[in-house]
Amino acid sequence: MSNRRAALAAIAAAASLALTLSACGQNSEGGSKEDKGGAKGGTIGIAMPTKSSERWISDGNNLVKNLRAKGYKTKLVYGEDDPDQQVSQIENLITQGVKGLIVAAIDNKSLNNVLQEAADQNIPVIAYDRLILGTKNVDYYASFDNEKVGELQGTYILDKLGLKDGSKKGPFNIELFAGSNDDNNTKYFFGGAMNVLKPYLDKKQLVVRSGQTRLNQVTTLRWDGATAQRRMDDILTKSYKSAKVDAVLSPYDGISIGILSALKSDGYGTKSKPLPVVTGQDAELASVKSIIAGEQTQTVYKDTRKLAEVSATMMDDVLNGKKPQVNDTKTYDNGTKVVPAYLLQPVSVDKTNYRKVLIDGGYYTEAELK
Repeated sequence: MSNRRAALAAIAAAASLALTLSACGQNSEGGSKEDKGGAKGGTIGIAMPTKSSERWISDGNNLVKNLRAKGYKTKLVYGEDDPDQQVSQIENLITQGVKGLIVAAIDNKSLNNVLQEAADQNIPVIAYDRLILGTKNVDYYASFDNEKVGELQGTYILDKLGLKDGSKKGPFNIELFAGSNDDNNTKYFFGGAMNVLKPYLDKKQLVVRSGQTRLNQVTTLRWDGATAQRRMDDILTKSYKSAKVDAVLSPYDGISIGILSALKSDGYGTKSKPLPVVTGQDAELASVKSIIAGEQTQTVYKDTRKLAEVSATMMDDVLNGKKPQVNDTKTYDNGTKVVPAYLLQPVSVDKTNYRKVLIDGGYYTEAELK
């Protein structure tokens, strides 16, 4: 599906084979039938941010499947976007004697103390999709090329507006949204997009009528769609009384849904006032349906099944004295150390290729998208 490197294909094939042979269910508490000695049969703690996003539910379930296939028990918890609750959950996992921790942080700076507790118990930690900051006690990081995500979103906007090939000169009105300010990925997504968009902003071919162009002006706490909707409402009221929005950089599908709600409330989505180009990320079901319906324009697909496979393989390697495979040892400095990472490649999806990427790739069925 995505343009994975040959090494990732080998990892995924091995994980898929192990999954096929294990025939395990999805109960996050269970383990495999055999304890193969060493770390096998031990419990891995999985701390996910929230169940409010379907992608995190899928991530949790996929991690459980892959770890169980490798002979581990699992304990899966969700912090429901409450940093204190996530810290408490991780403390409980440590107390319960987990062999390893896979953590998708809610607040990337809140875990220093609890991860020191993990280190004191010799519990390895893998940061899952979101880099954990300010601690030496993160062993590895598994994610996607997050800057590439933003580049895909920015490039898509330029293509759809006709600026990339020079067929149109503009100016076009664009508004910018970013993710949560406590998620380290936010700066990479936004930075990647701005690397692409800035030359056109500098030349006034793209114009941000609200004037909100700095990262600290455009973040969306907890990636919340309702928060994004309120901000878009405010922008439309103050800056677009006699002008129309041509494009909106949105970093995530849940935010995109909120933006679209604000736009439709303002009369967009008609023949005389068509919806602008609206990007997204994660290929969530509601947004893919929105793309098919001609509302949201694009999303960036990240095959989180592969991310779970890579993360489970990383943990298995660490617990068995092997050095996990990584492909980035320079980019992800968490303020205390450069965390070795394995990055997968994201894929831009719109109405023209969703069938090939998402249905043919087995991510969704035809029935699910109707």
